[in-house]
Amino acid sequence: MSAIARSRLLSLISKNNRRRYADFTSNPHKEPFTSSSFANDYDRPPPPPPDSSIPPPDSPEKKSWSFLKYTLVAALTGGVATAGYASYAYTLDEVDEKTKALRAPAKNTLGDDASGSDKFQALVYSAAMTVPAKLVELYLDLRRLTEEHVRGFTEPTSDKLLPDLHPMEQHVFTLVLDLNETLIYSDWKRDRGWRTFKRPGVDAFLEHMAQFYEIVVYSDQLPMYVDPVVERLDPKHCVRFRLNRSATRYQDGKHFRDLSKLNRDPAKILYVSGHALESTLQPENSVPIKPWTLEEDDTVLLDLLPFLEYVARHRPADIRPVLASYQGRDIAKEFIERSKDHQRRKKNVKSVANARAEAARSFLETLSQSLRGEICSEFFEISASLKEQRDVDLSYTVIHFSLSVHCHVE
Repeated sequence: MSAIARSRLLSLISKNNRRRYADFTSNPHKEPFTSSSFANDYDRPPPPPPDSSIPPPDSPEKKSWSFLKYTLVAALTGGVATAGYASYAYTLDEVDEKTKALRAPAKNTLGDDASGSDKFQALVYSAAMTVPAKLVELYLDLRRLTEEHVRGFTEPTSDKLLPDLHPMEQHVFTLVLDLNETLIYSDWKRDRGWRTFKRPGVDAFLEHMAQFYEIVVYSDQLPMYVDPVVERLDPKHCVRFRLNRSATRYQDGKHFRDLSKLNRDPAKILYVSGHALESTLQPENSVPIKPWTLEEDDTVLLDLLPFLEYVARHRPADIRPVLASYQGRDIAKEFIERSKDHQRRKKNVKSVANARAEAARSFLETLSQSLRGEICSEFFEISASLKEQRDVDLSYTVIHFSLSVHCHVE
């Protein structure tokens, strides 16, 4: 019974479904089926994207770490800036002197009866001062090491570039000669490369000056260049010593000759160079000459011989005032002019002396004639007039003395 009822119920349901499907296919809907909630959601605009410029709230741990990080960066920047200013404005010795009080150990003389808070404050103060003191000591050590390392490149290799002068040669002057554009000239061309030319008169100059001076070649070039050039330039070994770039001082981007390191008396050093004033730290010892750039009619070295020989023979106590008197002038030409002036003055003095001697002889003859006539009064009048003249020649004094004696005898 139940099976029959169940089959009838299923047949009714299937018929009903076919009818509904037929109605749906014969009369389809013009618009799609949508629920009211879906339609409302579809018409609503999309939500705006999240603003990336607004950072998310930081946690307290992150805030504390950021504060510590920025504090350390600020402290490091301040320390570097302070060290840079101290390095620029003060020398190592000045910084060492100014920070002695800071680096001195803190002296806390607290008695046994001091309170716990006082002892704690003293301990905190000592710890707070220890860190800056250690940093200053670290800065001084680093700066000292840096300056020593840099000094190896900028300073001469020794404070005594030359050996001690022999005791028998203490009176000898030292003639320091530059190399490039002074004794030689190096030229490069594409077809032949480098070539070195000797300045006209350099052989005679070196050979003659070696008789009066201790000759030193002082160049700012490397030894691999200086040594072979000097060997070819000076086959007779007139040059006693040669100094290269390692003996110069590097300053302001240039290599300077430091004559104070030569282990010689500065009053007896002459530095001859085509760039003398701008290549040495002691311009008061400079003898500037014209740089040589392959001029065939150059006679600068030979023109300088009379001046250098005069200095070597007369040996002034200090050559620097002598060179200062030639400042701004061509020393060779000015020396010739001064020598001519001196000769003219000497000749004038000699002619005046000869004239005075001639006048004295004629005067003696006149006095002799007067004495023969026994007129001594005239002699005393002439003697008085001679005493009034302060610039009389020595012969007048002799005549005056001899005639006085003769008249007294008479």
